[in-house]
Amino acid sequence: MGKESDSPAPPLEATPEFEKAAQRKESRRGFLLALPSYLYLVIFFVLPLVIVLVYSFATRNRFGGTDLSGWNFDSYERIAEPIVRTILYRSLWLAFLTTLICLVIAYPFAYFLTTRRPLIRNVMLVFVMIPFWTNFLVRNYAWRVILGNDGPFTKVTEFLGLGTNELLFSQKAVVLGLVYGYLPFMILPLYAAIERIDGRLIEASRDLYGSGWQSFRHVLLPLSMPGVIAGSILVFVPSLGAYVTPEILGGAKTTFLGSYIVTQFLTARNWPFGAALSFVLMAVMLVTTIIYFRKGGRTL
Repeated sequence: MGKESDSPAPPLEATPEFEKAAQRKESRRGFLLALPSYLYLVIFFVLPLVIVLVYSFATRNRFGGTDLSGWNFDSYERIAEPIVRTILYRSLWLAFLTTLICLVIAYPFAYFLTTRRPLIRNVMLVFVMIPFWTNFLVRNYAWRVILGNDGPFTKVTEFLGLGTNELLFSQKAVVLGLVYGYLPFMILPLYAAIERIDGRLIEASRDLYGSGWQSFRHVLLPLSMPGVIAGSILVFVPSLGAYVTPEILGGAKTTFLGSYIVTQFLTARNWPFGAALSFVLMAVMLVTTIIYFRKGGRTL
């Protein structure tokens, strides 16, 4: 009798009900741990997004105020106006051109990084990150000084007999500023993707009499496509709604989407139209983010 009472209890059988109860307990624990993050997202992301959506269906009265009682689609219909379409197409083209230039510059540089020794690689990565140590606004004003009429770029062009500088307050200056500002966002994902590729695959393609271009097109580029997609989205999305760089380097000659939205809120006091434009811009960004997660985000 004594021996039987001192023996340990048999282990519980792992029944389906027991496993489900354990999963529910683990799920509740994970929810409680993530609750502060959920509250933060709801307060600072979901609620502002809902407010913007509500205002996009509101009506602007004749005194410049916003009437939330009369909901309509007038603000969304105005997006089809010629001036808005022109600004939207210009912003899309600007974002696409910035993304393309960043990709052309960043891809060979990222590949070059992966072929260097660890010490040199780390030093070069630090150089890539150095612009983030300075405020984005300060960097744009620095480019304004460089491209200004009395700046070093103008002095160099005059010394070479190429005439005065015509870059400042133009789309070229805006593209230059955006490429400089967002180039690291293209380099880092590409470096992370290329660095994971087994170099023996490229060597095998060359051993099979493939040229450098063929090895790049059939081996390197497909395997690095997650980095290409991630970097392109990280550059395209902020370039599409850029405000600081077009305002400082573009001036008043050309209007871009970010500047036009700010004008609707602060100058024209047409909050419903500004909210509609903002929501359409967020929808475009959401679509590109979904494309990233479906095409490249899972494998990066």
